[in-house]
Amino acid sequence: MYKLVSYPHKAQSYCFLDQKDSVHFQHSKYFFLTTDPIEIHKKKLFLWFSHLPQEERQFGGYFSPETMHVDPLIVEKKPEERAGLVSSPFQTQAISSPSVTVEQLFESTGNCCEGRGLNVLLYGAVGTGKSTVVRKLVLDWCSGTTLTHFKLLVPFSCEDLSQLSKVASLRDMVGRKYLHLTKHPLLSGEGDQAKNVLFLFNGMEKMNLDFRIGSSELCSDPNEALPPGVVVVNLLRKYLLPEASILVTTRLSALDRIPQKYVSRYAQIFGFNDPDRQRAYFTSRLLQQSGETAPYQEAQALVELLYLNLQRESQLAAACFLPSYCWLTCATLHFLHFTDAKAPIRTLTGIYTSFLRLNFGGEVLGTGTGTNVPIQEQQSSLMLYVVRTVGKLAFDGVAYKRTSFSEKELEQWIGGKTKTDEELRQLAMFQTDVLDFFLVPCVESGKHLPKELSESDERQYVFSVPEMQEYLAALYVVLGENKSALEKLTGQVSVAIGQASEDVGALFNILSKFIPLRIFAVFNLIKLFPKLYEKISTYNKGSIARTMAAELFRTEDSNNEDVLDQVEQTLLGVHGPQPKQYSEGKPFELYPIFMGGLLHYGNRVLLQQLGCTIQSTTVAQITRALRKYLVRELSKPQPPEELMDLLVLLYEFQNPRLTAEVIATIRAIPLSNIRMTPLKCFILSSVLSCTPASYHLERLDLSSCLLTNDMLQILWPAFRHTRNLNLQFNSLGPDSCIILRDLLRNPKSAIRSLQLCDNPLQDSGVRTLLEALPENQSLTHLSLMHTGLGDQAALELAGKLQQHTGLQELNVAYNNIRDNAALALVDACREHPSIHTLHLYLNPLSDVGKKSLYVRGVPKSQDGSGRKVRVLASVTEGSDISEDWHPILRVIRENASSWDRQRVKQQLKIFLRDLEWGRQQQQSLWKRLHFRRVEKGVRKTLQMLEKDAPYTG
Repeated sequence: MYKLVSYPHKAQSYCFLDQKDSVHFQHSKYFFLTTDPIEIHKKKLFLWFSHLPQEERQFGGYFSPETMHVDPLIVEKKPEERAGLVSSPFQTQAISSPSVTVEQLFESTGNCCEGRGLNVLLYGAVGTGKSTVVRKLVLDWCSGTTLTHFKLLVPFSCEDLSQLSKVASLRDMVGRKYLHLTKHPLLSGEGDQAKNVLFLFNGMEKMNLDFRIGSSELCSDPNEALPPGVVVVNLLRKYLLPEASILVTTRLSALDRIPQKYVSRYAQIFGFNDPDRQRAYFTSRLLQQSGETAPYQEAQALVELLYLNLQRESQLAAACFLPSYCWLTCATLHFLHFTDAKAPIRTLTGIYTSFLRLNFGGEVLGTGTGTNVPIQEQQSSLMLYVVRTVGKLAFDGVAYKRTSFSEKELEQWIGGKTKTDEELRQLAMFQTDVLDFFLVPCVESGKHLPKELSESDERQYVFSVPEMQEYLAALYVVLGENKSALEKLTGQVSVAIGQASEDVGALFNILSKFIPLRIFAVFNLIKLFPKLYEKISTYNKGSIARTMAAELFRTEDSNNEDVLDQVEQTLLGVHGPQPKQYSEGKPFELYPIFMGGLLHYGNRVLLQQLGCTIQSTTVAQITRALRKYLVRELSKPQPPEELMDLLVLLYEFQNPRLTAEVIATIRAIPLSNIRMTPLKCFILSSVLSCTPASYHLERLDLSSCLLTNDMLQILWPAFRHTRNLNLQFNSLGPDSCIILRDLLRNPKSAIRSLQLCDNPLQDSGVRTLLEALPENQSLTHLSLMHTGLGDQAALELAGKLQQHTGLQELNVAYNNIRDNAALALVDACREHPSIHTLHLYLNPLSDVGKKSLYVRGVPKSQDGSGRKVRVLASVTEGSDISEDWHPILRVIRENASSWDRQRVKQQLKIFLRDLEWGRQQQQSLWKRLHFRRVEKGVRKTLQMLEKDAPYTG
């Protein structure tokens, strides 16, 4: 899971020490004053190995190697068993041997020769935790808690050693890496002092060791200069410092590179073979929060949900046998649940790219032993090989909506076209070391499998986590590995011609004087290849952009959960009713989002370190085409889930210019009923923040989104770009009004309509909100329906209305406002210069009060000094039908399912009583029929409530 970094031997290494690390060094003065080389070595090793990779710092800096380590399963194997143990790490459930520690592997045995140190070979597949075990081993030795019988521990990265081109003696190699150990007597070879030394070689597969006498001469002098590989071979032969002990870590395919006679003990590392180890890992990471109560409780709930999912023997439990996938699970959950607006920007694509860099950074696919070619020339990028094989399989699965593959299909896609011995050797290494990292046996049989496959007995394989299939498929496309033969041919010719363009031009000028015109035409055709390739390449980039837009807005996926909820359900499982699935098979909605995220510069830099290069010209061409296709799709109405996916795509892309151009074509973002989280709120704000200050969204609908006070704070930048803001049905309390008050006070605020219906603001919250009225100039519509508003707050509202001259409509329906406060509001509205409508229905008003409201709503004098205000208090106005009876019933029908049904029923019965009385007062048959029609509408609404039927419009 972690890779050993190149350890500097000079004082610049102290740059790794940050404020958090300083807690480990309470006696820092001793660190600088001591002259004992061993103590200096321990302190420096502790500093270097305590340094966390950048990928770990995305968790917020709450972790240290001591708190987050969980021991993986390590099983000692007999030499004759090692060949049979080159097996999948997912087959560990059948292992009955007890787990051992590295310290136990160095306990003396009766079989070892007297006076010789032990050679221990620790091997395992990619992602099982070899480098993590090494890190913890070194830190524990520095702290004096393990391997205390060794006075000196000397770690080496075999990747570093493979890069050394000059010959050097063992003591020079140690002194070059650790300056303070130069000429140390323990490494002199005199007497048996070397018995106190432990050498550690991490990643032996990176070195091309040759144990043949003709290739690696014998040497027993630690001062003799030799190639690094020869020095290591003589150490393992016990010809050089035979008393020293050695720990070697390597991948499965390199297990036999060290002859059996030079290995004292074999041990295989399997990772986490049971849910309890996995739970311990999740607990050590997710519960290491800042100590705040709310995040800690949320983290505890996540751990419990994860544990339940693991106990069900889900596909996630199989993936988490590898500690690397436990890391990916924790990183994804931390991203989904603990996104902090103050932390550095993180994306889901970035997490997966970092995950691959942690596991495959510097990893290469060698050619094996027995060649004289330098090791650097034998090796190619392992990640690029993954893309061209596993990525091709993933792309085919996405194209045909498949998540499972048979063994025959794996053979066809992974190694079906290998021909040369070299390709066969690389394929064997890949299948042994890497294939099980990405593809595992399917444990959830029949799920998302085609009918003809699920009925067969052939074993099916799936990607360790479903999102990895979509990521690799996206990477396969963006890298251009799905090009046609013509594109690849023209690309190769174009590059070749481009590299020698000047020479070719000069050659043409000379040859055109001597060769026939027919042959010269062929040369002209070759000269045109770069232009032909450019046209084909541009078309290909356009097809990538078209695919991204088409996959993002697939009609059959439009009613599915948004992608972030789908990712969470993959990790935590689905508790309760299964979500509705409208498309056949598994939706691949992350696939286009990953394609966009991979074009971000930060991800391209990480991929380049893995040997996968995405050219800037490719990004520019895809971006231009993508804008056109996204704008075209957004011209059609899109459901909230699809709009949320679009926001995620733009966020993952991290291209402010493209984001601004796409958002500029959008006038409304309806996200009603989307389960908003801090991450989704942050994404929405980040995307809208890319727009210029002059841009304003006409409507932002966040009703029924489970918003909290903290989320409102994150959404502040988005609100500043919004004119009509709908926050109803979110259970926002009085504290939320502080944020909304400050928002309305902000001079840059453009909010015209603010809907706060069905939020328990109470009188205290409304009072806070009213403080913004004198300073706000934009608000025209304010809805405080069903917010717990009482008489006192209503009277204060009436007194402050004159301080805001732009308000046009005020909705305080379904509250606890009685006659006197209601009359005061009507009077204030009538005297207001612009308010024309006041909603007061479903308040505990008396019949006399209702009649007074309508009388107060008309001007007092005939000269027009007063204003008429529409007062919506009931479906009747005295003995007449109210002009606004229909909107009143419509609002009640739309919201009745979330309101107090008994109270609504009671109000509807009062409406029926008033209608019946008014009908009896009418002499006109036409008016009586009109009353009957309104009565029918009220009775229909009452029946809907009694039957608990949803409103259908």
